[in-house]
Amino acid sequence: MSDLQAHANSFGAVAAEYNAARPSYPDALFDELERLSGRPLTGADVLDVGAGTGIATRLLAGRGARVVAVEPSDGMAAVLREVSPGLPVVKAGGDELPFHDASVDLVTYAQAFHWTDPDRSIPEALRVLRPGGALAVWWNVKDYQEPWLAAHQERMAAALSTYHYYGGVIAGHEKLTGAGLEVREAALRWERRLTVDQLLTDLTSRSYMAVLEPERRAPILAAEREALLAEFPDGQVIEPYRLELFVAPRP
Repeated sequence: MSDLQAHANSFGAVAAEYNAARPSYPDALFDELERLSGRPLTGADVLDVGAGTGIATRLLAGRGARVVAVEPSDGMAAVLREVSPGLPVVKAGGDELPFHDASVDLVTYAQAFHWTDPDRSIPEALRVLRPGGALAVWWNVKDYQEPWLAAHQERMAAALSTYHYYGGVIAGHEKLTGAGLEVREAALRWERRLTVDQLLTDLTSRSYMAVLEPERRAPILAAEREALLAEFPDGQVIEPYRLELFVAPRP
């Protein structure tokens, strides 16, 4: 199994942590998605691919979309079904979508497109999109210009050979344009308030931590807790994000 496959397969075991602590998305993201795709989410048929535990799926449904979660991991899908039993879930990945041609208005990837093979997932998305439909991919990226996050990144890189600041945003954009698609984009800045404990739970859900054996993971988390509490003695953290959205209309 390749390192990429190991990382991609690691999320099922940490699905509860993922659902509890991963960041959500601001309302402005969905306003931009509607603007760039040229259609309202209300009444749209949407496939949310790589849906994970349904963080984005629920928000899309909350905007009035008829959304189906597409998720390959049994562990992630189980949490999604438990948290949102009314949402339909299909076990599949973006490289092979079990849906009819021209059957949906939007294919979305929230924090997930970098786990696909774009040479397969892009044609699959275009196949299932109706005329006038669009493929939308987006990522929350921690703002490492913030000094405490830069220091956190340095600690992770020093402690973990598996650590990576993933280039999913850049690679995803390049793959879309490389496929000859028109790409419309928007960038948003937002932040969330959380506790040090929540931040550590989020860290546990990251693939570079999830692939580690528990005895290797525990001292890293303990050291990081100590460093974060030294930075934030009251245990409260404000975490800034840059959210990158790319929308490619179906040709």
